[in-house]
Amino acid sequence: MTDIQAPLIETPLIEARHVSRRFGSKPDLAEKIALKLRIAKPSPIVHALDDVSLTIRRGEVVGLVGESGCGKSTLGRVIAGIIPPSDGEVAWNGVDRAKMTSSQQHIAGLATQMIFQNPMAALNPRMTVEELVSEAPRTHGLIPKGQRADYIDRYLTLAGFDPTMKSRYPHQFSGGQRQRVNIARALAVQPEFIVCDESVAALDVSIQAQVINLFMDLRDRLGLTYLFVSHDLGVVEHISDRVAIMYLGRIVEEAPVEEVFRRPNHPYTQALLAEVPRIEPGKRRFKAVEGELPSPLNPPNGCHFHPRCPFAMDRCRVEIPLKKEVGPGHFSACHLND
Repeated sequence: MTDIQAPLIETPLIEARHVSRRFGSKPDLAEKIALKLRIAKPSPIVHALDDVSLTIRRGEVVGLVGESGCGKSTLGRVIAGIIPPSDGEVAWNGVDRAKMTSSQQHIAGLATQMIFQNPMAALNPRMTVEELVSEAPRTHGLIPKGQRADYIDRYLTLAGFDPTMKSRYPHQFSGGQRQRVNIARALAVQPEFIVCDESVAALDVSIQAQVINLFMDLRDRLGLTYLFVSHDLGVVEHISDRVAIMYLGRIVEEAPVEEVFRRPNHPYTQALLAEVPRIEPGKRRFKAVEGELPSPLNPPNGCHFHPRCPFAMDRCRVEIPLKKEVGPGHFSACHLND
């Protein structure tokens, strides 16, 4: 009788585990005294993330979608290590970042890069393209001696930027060219994982397509992993392997991209997909998601979506729905699944 070994489960490249993030000012001594005497009210607290868990495997493109103000950019920054979580942990290759040694944090920090929405705001206007792209790899000793020019030219070329223009400044370029400089700057430190935070939202539609195709080409050539944050489901459908739908600080649905677009389970996901413009024969009536996104200063009890949900029950107003598997790799947090 032969022993049957269980298949090895690959450790995720990065994993957010029950992450919450709150923003609010800490009271000084005078405020503490005033609060104790009940002559002042506590400072408001923004609940940006609420018990979020998300796994990203090596080589995967995960799309993170939701309305403005839902917390998706905050989650991207927490996963990238730019801001710490208030609760929970973010693991890199299975190790909690908060428990890493300084050398491990340095390695994880270089291996994780972020590309922001506004390409001009992300660039120092007083530095040339060459200085912008070479600054980080030079600081961290990644450029071989005497090969600075070749090193910078390689990553500018990978990003689709003409190296002969590297002596110019950011204001001399278009939005698409500036974003390519940002991409080259991120690539120059040889990352494994890139968080793209609405990185094509500020670009013209034709340029968006070029940059998205560039991201896919870089993934194949360099073996990159992406978290692609966007409010545009059409873009996410094109680039992602798996999609996570976020609403007011919580992930309400998560599934392979084809599953989300063919069989959306959560009422919020269904409402978002109803808003996506498509070229189809016959008449198609556009219907926006009804109501407004509640304030993260005072999120609703129970299911955060219940004030806008056409299927809300009494249970939805008091009980937080658990994320359950409704299909292979398809998870949804909705009481309708019970």
